[in-house]
Order: sequence, then C-alpha cells, then structure tokens
Amino acid sequence: MTTVPSAPDDNRVVERAGWAPVRHFAERSVLGLIAVIAVGLGFAALLLLVRFHWSPLQSLDHAVADGLNHRVAGSSAGVKVLEQISSFGGRAFMIGLVTVVVTMLLIRRRPRLALYLVVTGAGALILDPSLKTLVGRLRPVVESPVAHAPGNSFPSGHALGSMVVYGMLALVLLPMFRSRWRPWFLALAGGIVLLIGFSRIALGVHFLSDVVAGWLLGIAWISTTAYAFRVWRREAGHPADDVIHDGLEPEAARDLRLAPAEGAVLPHPWAKGAEILVGWVLTFGLLYLLGYGVTRWNPGWDDGVPRWLQTFRTPALDDVSWWWSKAGDTHAILAVSLVFCPIALALWRQWRPVLFLVLTMIGELTLFLTSAAAVDRPRPGVEQLDGQMPTSSFPSGHIAATLCLWTAIAIIVMARVRTPWRWIFPVLAVLMPLGVALSRMYRGMHHPTDVLGAMLLTAAWLTVLWWTVRPNARAVTATEAALESRQLVVA
Repeated sequence: MTTVPSAPDDNRVVERAGWAPVRHFAERSVLGLIAVIAVGLGFAALLLLVRFHWSPLQSLDHAVADGLNHRVAGSSAGVKVLEQISSFGGRAFMIGLVTVVVTMLLIRRRPRLALYLVVTGAGALILDPSLKTLVGRLRPVVESPVAHAPGNSFPSGHALGSMVVYGMLALVLLPMFRSRWRPWFLALAGGIVLLIGFSRIALGVHFLSDVVAGWLLGIAWISTTAYAFRVWRREAGHPADDVIHDGLEPEAARDLRLAPAEGAVLPHPWAKGAEILVGWVLTFGLLYLLGYGVTRWNPGWDDGVPRWLQTFRTPALDDVSWWWSKAGDTHAILAVSLVFCPIALALWRQWRPVLFLVLTMIGELTLFLTSAAAVDRPRPGVEQLDGQMPTSSFPSGHIAATLCLWTAIAIIVMARVRTPWRWIFPVLAVLMPLGVALSRMYRGMHHPTDVLGAMLLTAAWLTVLWWTVRPNARAVTATEAALESRQLVVA
C-alpha cells in the first residue's frame, strides 16, 4: 500500500491563511532590500566624490561650514549648547550608555538582544577609524574656530556612532512602549541623531558631507545587523515580525518594561509632595541656624584643622586628594546616579527606590545652594589648592552629595539583597564621604564645621524622605520581582 506524503507545514499555513501574509512579507523584504541598497550606494557615491575632490561638493561643504561658523562664533552660550549636544554623540558617553543597557538586558535575561548591541556597536567602532584612514580628509578650516577635534574628517564619527547607537537602542527597546507611543519614541531617537550631526557642522569640526556620510553608513550597518538578527530569530522558530513597528524582539516586551508589576509609586502624591516641601523648609532652617552660628562664632580650631593638614602637603598627597575630591563633584555623583538608577530598575522592577534616590540628590543640591547663598561663609584662611570657588564654604557640597548618594544607595540595597556582599555599600557610605571630607579640608576648601553642616543636611533630608517616600515599603529581591512580573502576565 502506497502512502501519500502529507503536505509540508508551510503549505498548510498557506491553505489556512491564504497567500496575503506571504505576499506582504515578500513586499516588505524587497522594499527593505531596495532601501538598504540605496543607502549603501549613497554612501559609496559620497565617499568617491570626497576622495576625488569633486568641486561642487567641496564648494557646498565650505559654504555651509563658513555660514554656520559666522552665526555661531559670536555666541558663547550657543557654543556651549552645541558642545553639550555634541557630547551625547561622544564615544565615552555612548559606550557608557550601551554598557548600562547591555547590563540591564543581561539582568532581565535577554542575552540575544545584549549580544546584538555589542556586535553592532563594535562594528561602528571599527568602521569609523578605518574609513577615516582610508579617505584621509582634513577637517574644515573656518575663520573663527570655536571647537577642535583630532583625526581626520570623513565620515563623522559622531554622526555614525549616534545613528548606530540610538538607532539600535530604538529597535531593541521599542517593544517596551505601547503602539501609540512607538512613533514618538522613534522620532525622539531620530531627533537626537539629527541634532548631534548639526552640532558637529555648526562647531566647524565636520563638513556637511561628513555628517551625511556618517548617517548613511550608520543606517546601512544597522540594517545589515538587524536583518542578521531577524534571520537568527526565524531559525530559532520565532515569527518574522516587522522590525520598524514591533522592534527586534517583540516577545521581550514583558522583560523590557521597567516596572510592570508596580502600582501607584506614591499614594496621595499631592499630600506627599506637601510633606516633602515642609521637610525641605525645616531642613533648610536647621542648616541656616547652624551656619549662622559657626560663621559668627568661628572657633579657632575650625581654621586650625585645615592649617594643620596643610603641613602634610606633598605632590603625591596633592594628587591623591585631588582624585578623592573629584569623587564628590557633580560629574562623579551624576555618573554614579545614572548608572545605579537603571540597574536598580532592571533588578527590582520598582520606581520607588529610584524616586527615593532622585529626590535625595535633588534635595541635596537645592539645600546646598540655598543654604550656601544664605550663610555666605568665607573659605578657610589657608592656601586653597582648588582656587576660587563660586559658592561659599558652608555646608560642603562635595561631602553632602557623597554622603547623600552612598547612604541612599546603602538604604536601598540593604533591604533588597540577601547575600553578604551587600555590606559593601554601608562600608562605601562611610569610606567615600570620609575620604572626600579629608581631601577637601587638606586642600584648604572647608572647615570641620562645614563637614558638620553636610552631615546635618544628609541626616535631616534622608529622614524626611524615609518617612514620606518609604523606599523599602515593598522591598523585594531581584528573584521575587521577576516572579511577580511573570505571575502578572499569567493572570
């Protein structure tokens, strides 16, 4: 007896659904291929025109560079804004951003997306210097230079890097948004890329063709790696979704959402806001009273401690104290906060601890600035290694920021981590402020009572936020948070 072979699974799918899905998939694939080829050809054409010094393109590049330079050179504020925008496309910033997102994806057990970010980002790092060396184009020479950059000009590394980084992040994180918000998210990523490219031309460090070439190359590289990722998913048995509308991995939506199982972050937010404001005013009152007292009293030992520490100064200790002092400045505190907050969200899937840390640092900054302006205490009467500072001596902003940051992190971690390594954070909450305090007094920037003011600010402000925000009200471990999220999806 002859057995008739059954139809393949693909044929049965076609019989049930018709040819429309297959036709739509083919149309999208062909259109995507045409778009990628067009982008690649556009980049290749620009490369050849630049390499062989095509006069019309050179005239356009120089005209745009000179015109923007005339507009920007006379405005120092405009230059600072452009430099800040440009920094969002800098290599250090983007590597840090990708590293944080990769860490979050690994925590949420999405290694395939993490690998995609690493491979795509590494490719951009290889393409940029290789093509710059191949073309060897010099940077623009303008009448009134406002910025400088090393290396060759074509293509723009900032334009290429920002297109790749913000483009691949948009494709990876797209599933975490609802459908109606996805176009806005993509528009935001595109706007950032456009602003970074414009800033490089306006600062006079790149020609227009450098930036356009960077964008085209970035689009071509993202398209290539996204297609490879799509093939990888299909081989793993996942459906071929529309990357632009659904993201690279639509099934990762649950793990990409920051706090899927959390309800209201704070009950009665208006009442809580009023309580926090009252606490801020009372904390400021305590700081002003202490600052007024030590400024008018000014005990002799308060200047004596910095004078005594000054006797130990050596070039080596000056360098050590400079590094310790930097651990409490705005850039270091902001960097630690920007790394800790997304990792905390990835681990515990709660906004409340992040809100606690954010309010801690905002309150510290505003309390320091207002109390320093109100008290207006002069710096110690010794040689000040950091020179003239824009703020007064009381309280110490470096020490207060370090105390608030590491104490808040210790409070958050100790309630959510069960392993012995959690004790690292209370130790850091002691050692970091201690090192900053000694370095600030050693460098002649603060009195001991300024340190006391920083301690009062930290104790009072964290007490206010502890009772109002209740950062550990529903503290869960990372495992418990992941289990809650899965149970919510099943329900």
